[in-house]
Amino acid sequence: MANLKEIRNRISSVGSTMQITSAMKMVSAAKLKKAQDAITAMRPYSEKLTELLQNLSATLDADSGGKYSEVREINRVLVVAITSNRGLAGAFNTNVIKESRNLASNVYSGKQVDFLTLGKKGNDILKKSGTVFENNNAIFDDLSFENTSEIAEKLMKLYTDWKYDKIILVYNNFKNAATQVVMTEQFLPILPPKQIEGQEVKKTETFYIFEPSKEEIIEALIPKSLKTQLFKALRDSAASEHGARMTAMHKATDNAKELRDSLKLQYNKARQAAITNEILEIVGGAEALAG
Repeated sequence: MANLKEIRNRISSVGSTMQITSAMKMVSAAKLKKAQDAITAMRPYSEKLTELLQNLSATLDADSGGKYSEVREINRVLVVAITSNRGLAGAFNTNVIKESRNLASNVYSGKQVDFLTLGKKGNDILKKSGTVFENNNAIFDDLSFENTSEIAEKLMKLYTDWKYDKIILVYNNFKNAATQVVMTEQFLPILPPKQIEGQEVKKTETFYIFEPSKEEIIEALIPKSLKTQLFKALRDSAASEHGARMTAMHKATDNAKELRDSLKLQYNKARQAAITNEILEIVGGAEALAG
């Protein structure tokens, strides 16, 4: 009977876990809809702004690219790792941390590589294996363009003050609720279209009349474009987090249900065996008395 009690306790524990995972799945599904709408609405604007900036930058001379695109020898690299503040989201955080470590140990081996972490989970792990320059957990409490702009301005200042020669974003790109792809995206310096790997250079025959000068317009557009790029990465990450957690909790709920059903079957078998043993003991005792 002690075995039956143990199985009952396990069934109760698994049932409680299943209720929690099911509730977390529904919460993530509700949050995902809002986050998905936000990133879907923002992408066309972000892509068009980047395309416009690249087309204008491509027409400038190499020496007039501005302070955000000057060519330097790469000695100090800052990796901006965008994770979440909470776990239970499958491989969402692990993939970003793994890619950030890969950049530090393999891609930029021999260089000074520091991390700027946006999200508690990334900070907790990366500070054990490298130098975390700064951490910001509060950005996801109020994810807005204004708050993102402050971080983007800090990154731009770190670059223009020669603190770092290259700044890279590592984050999860949202495809759908079940698919998130880790992106490694160069933030600074800004590369002209012909230097962006894997992308075909778009030639444009459009002619513009500029007022004020083309250089002044680009100088004003670059900070706005960089802020938008970081904001898009954060929104992508937020949508990916909810999608990853919803998927993980769905699988956890299914696994808990299977385990609960298995334990119930095991409990019924053990209960039937116990009842059979009791009947045999009663029959045996009755035969002994009759004999």
